Amino acid sequence: MATRDVENRPVLGTPDDFPDRPKRRGRLVVHVVIGVLVAIIAGGWGYVMWSMTAGGSEAPSQVVTFKVEGPTRAAITFEVYKPDDRVAVCRIRALDVNHAEVGSKEVRIPAGEGSKQLKESLDTSGEATSVHIQYCNLV
Repeated sequence: MATRDVENRPVLGTPDDFPDRPKRRGRLVVHVVIGVLVAIIAGGWGYVMWSMTAGGSEAPSQVVTFKVEGPTRAAITFEVYKPDDRVAVCRIRALDVNHAEVGSKEVRIPAGEGSKQLKESLDTSGEATSVHIQYCNLV
C-alpha cells in the first residue's frame, strides 16, 4: 500500500530538503517604476475627468418650472448663476414619455446681466413630458 512507503514524512518534503533561495536584488527599482506608472495613470485620469467638466467653465442652473403647452410646444422657466462679465450658453431639452428628445434649443445669456431667471419656449416634434437644462457653460 502507498501509505506504508511514505512513513511519517510529508509527501513533498520539508523546508530543510530544499536549497535556500538566492538573494533578490533590484526590488526597489521595480517598486519605483510601478509607483511612477501608477502616478502617471492617476494624473492622466484626473486630467480627463477635469476636462470633461469643461475645465470649471460651467454655469450652475436650476429649473424653476416647466409646462407642456400642447403636442408641439413646451416652456421652461429656469435660473442661471453666472458672473456679470461672462456670457453663458445653455441647452434646453424636451423629452417624451420614452425619454427620447423631441425638442431642443440653445439660449445665449449676454454679459452684464449676471444671475438671471429666464422663461423660454421651444417647439417639439412630439408631446413632451419633461423639459430640463442639459448644460449651461460660460463662454
